[in-house]
Amino acid sequence: MKALVLEEYNKLVYRDWPDPETGPDEVLVKVHATGICGSDVHGIDGSTGRRIPPLIMGHEAAGVIVGKGSTVTKWKEGDRVTFDSTIYPLDDWYTLKGLYNLSDNRMVLGVATNEYRRHGTFAEFVNIPQHILYRIPNNVSFTQAAMVEPAAVAAHAVNLSCINWNDSVVVAGTGIIGLFIIQIARSRGCGNIFAIDIDDFKLEKAKNFGADFVINSLSENAPERIMELTSGRGADIVFEAAGLQETVSISIDSVRKGGTVVLVGNISPVVQIPLQSVVTRQVKIQGSCALCGEYSSVLDMMARGEVNVESLVSAEAPLSEGAEWFKKLYNRESQLLKVILKP
Repeated sequence: MKALVLEEYNKLVYRDWPDPETGPDEVLVKVHATGICGSDVHGIDGSTGRRIPPLIMGHEAAGVIVGKGSTVTKWKEGDRVTFDSTIYPLDDWYTLKGLYNLSDNRMVLGVATNEYRRHGTFAEFVNIPQHILYRIPNNVSFTQAAMVEPAAVAAHAVNLSCINWNDSVVVAGTGIIGLFIIQIARSRGCGNIFAIDIDDFKLEKAKNFGADFVINSLSENAPERIMELTSGRGADIVFEAAGLQETVSISIDSVRKGGTVVLVGNISPVVQIPLQSVVTRQVKIQGSCALCGEYSSVLDMMARGEVNVESLVSAEAPLSEGAEWFKKLYNRESQLLKVILKP
């Protein structure tokens, strides 16, 4: 098969690669659409330590089953499917507690660390365990279905926030995850939504998706502006969706006493937390890891037209041109959000 391979850091090559060997409980999926995730873009230079070459990256995808293992009974060739990015054992302690995203033995598609290597979806074919498959509704396209994973990550963060009706919400970082958080938080009946970023293009998207106020933190003091707009209290819930020291600090400074900061972004391995401010203001810090069971709900929302996917897709291109699109994304070319590759 053809695949886009990270042969060494900062070197992606479109080349021949051996076809995947499908296990007894797996299906072979012909990939029809696969998204370039920000974690892939940040990973190609080795800075995250989670994309060790050689590796076929990619974990946001959709396609058609073209083969299956001997123990697969609920799926057949020709089924249109998408799938979770997390591969987890069914007998793990955390899985049995309903927390498969925290499984000690979880693997993520398209990731290679010192502990494991699992090739991903930047290829014509990928083998997927049957228990992480989801059927694509008839009115949802492959491109839309390839966006379920980031939307589910956003939905998981919103679920963990325990958002209440009319809660004020800050979203710090309006990339793909942040823009999905805005849409999903709005669907839960929240109050004012404040979007913070340094990119006016993304902030305009945030406004289109339901943000009531947008703040460019390069030109404004974001926490001070949030305080002005919330009668000096701060927001009830803040979603940090960038994973950087600056946005973590802004998030903590923007939440009210007793409020909740949900940490979704994880680009920086380590950030500093203002301990006394968190403790004396009784701020709740909630980490949000990937997703855990939100796929079906997000697919239903897409089928009902309740989440806007199309406006987030900046380009669709052949997988053979993937290296060029990675370069554009890595160099932060303006007005680029999600790029979908077609093997």
